[in-house]
Amino acid sequence: MRDNLNKSRPRRRFTPHPRVTPQAIVRERISNVRKKGIYLLPNLFTLSSLFSAFYGVVVAMNGNFETAALAIFVSMLLDGCDGRVARLTHTQSSFGEQFDSLADMVAFGAAPALIAYQWALHDLGRLGWAGAFVFCAGAALRLARFNTNIGVVDKSFFQGLPSPAAAALVCGFVWLAEDQRMPVNSEWLPWLALIITVYAGLTMVCNAPFYSGKSFHGARSVPFWVLIAAVVFLFFIANDPALFVFILFCLYALSGFVYQFYLWYTGQPNPVRPQDNQIQVDEPPSH
Repeated sequence: MRDNLNKSRPRRRFTPHPRVTPQAIVRERISNVRKKGIYLLPNLFTLSSLFSAFYGVVVAMNGNFETAALAIFVSMLLDGCDGRVARLTHTQSSFGEQFDSLADMVAFGAAPALIAYQWALHDLGRLGWAGAFVFCAGAALRLARFNTNIGVVDKSFFQGLPSPAAAALVCGFVWLAEDQRMPVNSEWLPWLALIITVYAGLTMVCNAPFYSGKSFHGARSVPFWVLIAAVVFLFFIANDPALFVFILFCLYALSGFVYQFYLWYTGQPNPVRPQDNQIQVDEPPSH
């Protein structure tokens, strides 16, 4: 009887599990990265944005500051396309996010600071390169905070002035002066450039809410007067693009503080600062 029971029971086979080595973990991670691959189309826009900003620095070193400023604006347009192309073609990737962040640091942090310094800030000596560094450091801190606050703050607003708008403010001033709207050889111009550069750098790391435009849906219907306003808008841009673009970004660079004052006056919370009830604190386990 006991022999029959022993025969009916299946024998357990104890097979040793393969030992996981650090080399095997590294090989598995490399294999996963190769399987995911790198999407060409959105990263090509990011690479073009980086190239345009680098070209702006090169031509600024040769004294062609108007072309350098325009190169930063071209970089802005290309940077605005890579994310939208990735979402439309479903080609988002972690590599693309990291590449875009690094390219933004060069295109809207280092490049505008170097262009402004080469253009006018070098006349101020140490104060000039210190002001350029404030802008560059502000862009780095703003991008780092943006990457860590994704999913925490309201997507309809930016926490601080976005780095492309800050770069457009600085390079828009360079473009405006080089377009013969301001006397380039005047003594007060480097000081005004220093004020604008430092203001843009510090505004990037403030907590003022700046409208992002992500909540705007272009597919919904609009009144007819909106098209008329668009025609007038394009007319002013075509008539004097340097002056109109600079004024536009000046108004945007001030809009965050105006809206923050409005929120404070009406007693409303700041949408880019998480409230106390939204912060989760890990409590120690109860014994």
